[in-house]
Amino acid sequence: MGISARDVIPLSLARANFSELAEEVKAGAEKIVTKNGESYIALIDASRLDYYHQLERERIHLLLIEEVSQGLDDVAAGRVKDARGALEALKRRRSA
Repeated sequence: MGISARDVIPLSLARANFSELAEEVKAGAEKIVTKNGESYIALIDASRLDYYHQLERERIHLLLIEEVSQGLDDVAAGRVKDARGALEALKRRRSA
């Protein structure tokens, strides 16, 4: 669902009409509240916020799986270094 011009509301109007805005949001609308003419906050249904958070967690998990897969490919291709040796080389470079 997209945001239309009527979904962008000044903070002063949001304060005065909060109950009505809450009902519209509960019915599926999303509202952008502005302060001094700039986006300030968004009003969305709590269950939709939970859904957005779930999507973000899933995205993070997919990115982690991709990084692990790339790491396993590196190991299979022999693109690895000994951790102790790599740390010692870093310490030597920093102290030089």
